[in-house]
Amino acid sequence: MNRLLVRLALKLHNFSYKLASHFALQAEGDLHPKHQLMNYHLFFLNHIRSSDRVLDIGCGNGALAYDLAGKASHVVGIDLNAKNQAMWTYRFERENLAYHFGDATTFSPQERFDVVVLSNVLEHIEHRVEFLTKIKHLAPLFLIRVPMFDRDWITLYKKELGLEYRLDKTHFTEYTSESFDNELTAAGYTVESSSIQFGEIWAVVKRHE
Repeated sequence: MNRLLVRLALKLHNFSYKLASHFALQAEGDLHPKHQLMNYHLFFLNHIRSSDRVLDIGCGNGALAYDLAGKASHVVGIDLNAKNQAMWTYRFERENLAYHFGDATTFSPQERFDVVVLSNVLEHIEHRVEFLTKIKHLAPLFLIRVPMFDRDWITLYKKELGLEYRLDKTHFTEYTSESFDNELTAAGYTVESSSIQFGEIWAVVKRHE
């Protein structure tokens, strides 16, 4: 009986999390309040220079790309979600910011960049080592943000009980520090520095020369 109650409580936890996120977005308008509270844009801004050309893969609604373009010399964003396109011109447009609608796993830009940004992107890609290997030539520096699987005990418990534990059902993976390092190493990268913030890994990564 106690195990059944636990499973019910954990399912309700999943439901309430999604419900709170939905209503928070509705209450705050175009942007989810997590963007303001986590202030993760600052991490990316602190690791680019005014002379940099930046590629933001999986740029979403363009909010991060817009902020990056406020500092970098040129920014290109790419995203596959058609719902985001309206925001690109409605709210997040700059002269030095260009967007491309397309699949990041097949996108092959001719230009090269100083920095590639992957903000909550890798977890949505099934063949990540293959993808990371393919894009390695695009820039010497990669700034990466991914969700952690071992972010709290309740997540581990959900998986142990066979319940949905992912933050998003479209995630192919969620990381531990070890699995993140192993994946980057397998693709030919070195994690130069990283920190854990809000149950996520924020990392500065360099390709092997």
